[in-house]
Amino acid sequence: MDQDSNVKLRGRLLTSSRPLPDFDVERAVGPWLHRTDGSRIFDGSSGLLCANVGQSSPKVFARIEQQFPRYSFGGAAVVQPHIQMELMDRLCTAVGRPDDSVALATCGTLGVEVAVGLARNIVRVRNGKRRGDILTSDLSYHGNSMLTLALAGNHARRPRPEDSLGLGPAFPAPYPPTHGHAHEGHRCDASCANEVARAIDSRGAENVAAVLIEPINGTTGGAFVPPGGYLRRVSEICRERNVLVIHDEVLTGLWRTGTPLASHHWDGCEPDLVILSKGLGAGYVSVGAVLVSPEIAPVLRHKDVDPLPAMGTMATHPLQAAACLGVLDELESMDFGAFAVRGERLGTSLRSLADWASVRDVRGVGYLYGVEVTPGLLWPLVEECERRGVFFYPFTGTGDPRSEGLVVAPPLNSSGEDIDFLTSVLTDAVAALS
Repeated sequence: MDQDSNVKLRGRLLTSSRPLPDFDVERAVGPWLHRTDGSRIFDGSSGLLCANVGQSSPKVFARIEQQFPRYSFGGAAVVQPHIQMELMDRLCTAVGRPDDSVALATCGTLGVEVAVGLARNIVRVRNGKRRGDILTSDLSYHGNSMLTLALAGNHARRPRPEDSLGLGPAFPAPYPPTHGHAHEGHRCDASCANEVARAIDSRGAENVAAVLIEPINGTTGGAFVPPGGYLRRVSEICRERNVLVIHDEVLTGLWRTGTPLASHHWDGCEPDLVILSKGLGAGYVSVGAVLVSPEIAPVLRHKDVDPLPAMGTMATHPLQAAACLGVLDELESMDFGAFAVRGERLGTSLRSLADWASVRDVRGVGYLYGVEVTPGLLWPLVEECERRGVFFYPFTGTGDPRSEGLVVAPPLNSSGEDIDFLTSVLTDAVAALS
């Protein structure tokens, strides 16, 4: 196809874009994208924060190849869901919730909507709630449907007020961009959870089904980590009011932050429901999973409960489940001692960037970091990094002044040499612009 035809076709494809040229990629191996001009570029953000085990995985391919000649599709309500049950069992064990029940869906967005439906069913039967309000923070992202965009606090993606279904975030996140007292010289701490209590009480606990929260912020703010004790206090507040806690670990789940779930960094904050997606499909397939604790899952079989939410025609069908099992095979084969060392090396190198005046903040944990830069520097920095051979996903948060920067999130099985290359390129690019 000639260049003019390609440009015309690209203009007809209704998808998001950026102010830099796309990569023309002919193949990808592990964390490296090989371009048609013979060069290669390192994937410093795991694609769109999903390619956790890199590309062209032999283990994923072997699982798909094994399942393909058997049968490629079978609705779980029609065909015995053997492979889905295997996936459920392996997944729950992998994240340390071995007795959970699981609803499998097609993607993270639908996973959030399914979790909302399950939570509403549970509290109406168990607690006689009048409404099923879901409360979120003003620095959050929970999916790309009209409901989830309206519900969450990603201001760049929220619908117009007249189109937002009367929904919106209910409490400030415990981070400086949106929590006003942080600008007054006060650091956010566990007491910021009192904002959640106020939000529930202002609605009336009888009207609130759940608090939906990212245990570690994703790409909206750029990898903010909550203060110690905050998530535990949120759980205590919710339990006192018979409100469920839903952790959106679509981005952070399955070792992205260095632990199986991001909530594992703190004690006493185990959620009632967990949503997983990106790290489970790892860019090979679109998938969502909602894990429901054994304490509340039996309520969903009560005679008075509403029907379970629809999971979707393609809800983790056999080929998708096979690919996910291959991803779990990859994760379970990792040397987690070496994995932890590489994560520490990544964090140490990135934090040294804060010495540059153009870098406002470096934050994160494990294999998820946000490098916030001075306003106006984001796209020049992205371009400098790509010129040197590393791609990064940008974040544009909120607040005044507006935060912007790079999400640094390499594939979990990147080598030590890969990590050193990434941090060296980013350091050189920051130096060039400073």
